[in-house]
Amino acid sequence: MKPSEVTAKEYRDSYKHYIQIAPDLEITSSLKETYQATITFFENLATDKLEYRYAEGKWTPKEILQHLMDTERIFAYRALRIARMDETPIPGFEQDDYVMPSKAHQRNIQDLLEEYKSIRQASISLFKSFDEEMWARMGTASGSPMSARAAASILPGHELHHIQVIQERYL
Repeated sequence: MKPSEVTAKEYRDSYKHYIQIAPDLEITSSLKETYQATITFFENLATDKLEYRYAEGKWTPKEILQHLMDTERIFAYRALRIARMDETPIPGFEQDDYVMPSKAHQRNIQDLLEEYKSIRQASISLFKSFDEEMWARMGTASGSPMSARAAASILPGHELHHIQVIQERYL
C-alpha cells in the first residue's frame, strides 16, 4: 500500500499535504526511509539549535521531535483501532496541549532519538501485520472518516513537513 493509493474520501482535507509529500513507497518502506533521514537530521543539528525558538510560543526542534513521536503513537493507535474494526469514534487531540507537559526541551537529544527509534520500529511492526482488508477499513477520527491506510500514510509526510519547517525557520 502506497500513499498515492489513498483516496481523498479516506481522510480529512487538512491531511492532504502530508499524504502528497510522503515518499510514494509501500508504507513500511516509506517509514523506513523517513526514519533514517530524521535520525540523521536531528543528530546533525547544532546543540544551540535544538533548543532554539524562532518566535515566542513556537516549539523548539526537540519539542518538534516529541510532537512527531506523539503524533505517530496517536495515528498508529488510530490505524490499529480502525484495522481491528473498532467502530467507536476516535476523538481528536490538541497537539499544543501535549508539547509543554512533555518537557522535551529539557531532555537529551540522544534519549529523544532512542524513543523515536522504538516508536518507529513498533509502528513498522504493526503495519507489517495489516493485510489489504485491514488497510482499507474505515473509521471515524477527529469527527471525520479515516481509513487505516490513511492514518499510516500521513506519518511520513507529517515528519517531512516538520523537518522542512525546521530547515526554513530555525537554521
